[in-house]
Amino acid sequence: MENRKVLKSGEFLVDTVEAKDVFIPEEFDDEQLMIAQSCQDFLDTEVYPNLDQIDSPDIKLMRSILEKSGELGLLAIALPEDVGGFGQSFVSQMLAAERIGAGYSFSVAFMAHCGIGTLPIAYYGNDEQRQKYVTKLATGELVGCYCLTEPGAGSDANAGKTNAVLSADGTHYILNGQKMWITNANFADIQTVFAKVGTDRILSAFIVEKDMPGVVIAPDEKKMGIKGSSTAQIFYNDVKVPVENMIGKQGEGFRIALSILHMGRIKLGANVIGAAKKAINDSVKYANERKQFCVLISTFGAIKHKLAQQAIKTFAAESATYRVSKDIDDLILINKASGMDHGRATIEGISHYAVEAAILKVYGSEALDYVIDEAVQIHGGMGYSAEMAVERGYRDSRINRIFEGTNEINRLIIADTAIKRAQKGEFDLFGPAELLYNNLESITSGKVQGESYYSEKRRYLANFKKVILITIHGITTYFDKKLVKEQEVMNNLSEMIMEAYIAESLALRVEKLESMKGSAGIFRDMLDVYVYDTADAVRKSARDAVNSFADASESQKLNDAIEKLTQVAGVNVKEARRRIADKLIENNAYKF
Repeated sequence: MENRKVLKSGEFLVDTVEAKDVFIPEEFDDEQLMIAQSCQDFLDTEVYPNLDQIDSPDIKLMRSILEKSGELGLLAIALPEDVGGFGQSFVSQMLAAERIGAGYSFSVAFMAHCGIGTLPIAYYGNDEQRQKYVTKLATGELVGCYCLTEPGAGSDANAGKTNAVLSADGTHYILNGQKMWITNANFADIQTVFAKVGTDRILSAFIVEKDMPGVVIAPDEKKMGIKGSSTAQIFYNDVKVPVENMIGKQGEGFRIALSILHMGRIKLGANVIGAAKKAINDSVKYANERKQFCVLISTFGAIKHKLAQQAIKTFAAESATYRVSKDIDDLILINKASGMDHGRATIEGISHYAVEAAILKVYGSEALDYVIDEAVQIHGGMGYSAEMAVERGYRDSRINRIFEGTNEINRLIIADTAIKRAQKGEFDLFGPAELLYNNLESITSGKVQGESYYSEKRRYLANFKKVILITIHGITTYFDKKLVKEQEVMNNLSEMIMEAYIAESLALRVEKLESMKGSAGIFRDMLDVYVYDTADAVRKSARDAVNSFADASESQKLNDAIEKLTQVAGVNVKEARRRIADKLIENNAYKF
């Protein structure tokens, strides 16, 4: 592992890294680009020509396409070599997830199989389980699914009532219960099922084969989007599950479930980038073909604004995604060096970055919704027609704000996890926060005469973090243990944390890109626009939070400090966006 500074999860709030210490997509090596191209080629040859039939829906076709992807090795990218995988880095896994993310319903089936359907056994299973199941999941001979959600247990995963009772002779568990919203349900061979053993209050995890007597799979749900993916309820009626099919230890299931959800969230953050790039390509190609008032609509300022915003949001999300992916790779290596096996080292590395995983999930899914909504708008009436790809993309994108924990839950995770990590002493958050809060009158914008372009941006970002720290001190002091019930305030805090992390990731990428290529061109335009908009977003969220607890006198002091710390230089955002859009229009595709 090269000598680079790596921050703990959430530590970016009080510390920073230099541009040289972040990984950016412009550094993908030849092997990674080859993996990405293989994924793209597979979509072009096997998925896109069959989309209508896939979404009819045709689960047999979906299953066969998954098997073909397994034959090409695409299902094995994340798996270690001892179970037939390729042992690729986490960055490579995320790049593959990004490319497959442009595959509409197929991407849902693919990611459910490769991720939550396979990795609980790969990371937590014993050698016998891994050789029996994971080797075949790696090739597509078997397809997997993940069974956690129940009618009364969605966001509160541990509220599930599915129960497993040890048989009198101790050879098997008798499983009873119901699961719902199970992706791949009607063609998966292997189910990772979470249930409580006996009177346990905490979940355990089991490998269930679909052909075991008592497993009943309901017909597929009829859905708004992702129509080609199989989504159904599964019932367990006195299913005899061999004791050797428990994954990990009794009572370890809740930890397994949460760890796998962290992984699912961060990989969804990559998925949506692929979908966004596909929508941008559809948008600009249509804008470059469609004429109104005898000119191409791509010449209109209102269309250029939309195209530029699509590109900025996607580029920013991508910057954050690969920044944290490399951090995870480094932590995995550190975990292995400490004696962890590959599976535990990997899942612990991913789970550690819970704050960033939630950020990527929320920001990425909402950025995609913006991108695809504007894609439909750019297409006008044709965007509402099922003839156009953006119609399918619009319906399919909506699930991402619900998948892997709703965005409401993930917003709470962002703020709550960052605070709890600091309370555990993983980094000093409250000391700097209290110091700032107690010296509000002395706060200035910190403007320095003649500062360089990137120094100015770093100052803005540091000031945004100061606003976050001031807010954290105020709300934790005032609400104390009741803060958990103040979800609106927690959302204000999460919004600031999310925007600060995305903006900082974008700034680091642009600075490093300029050091590599000599100039950043329109990437500076992207950064200028994003930081300019972030200042307003941070100011609004901070004021909303402050006004929820401060009296008139204190509110005035806090709002004065917030105003100073969110001051940024004016930007001609119209011209900046036009330059970004013009490059997109010239390339007729997203090539940033």
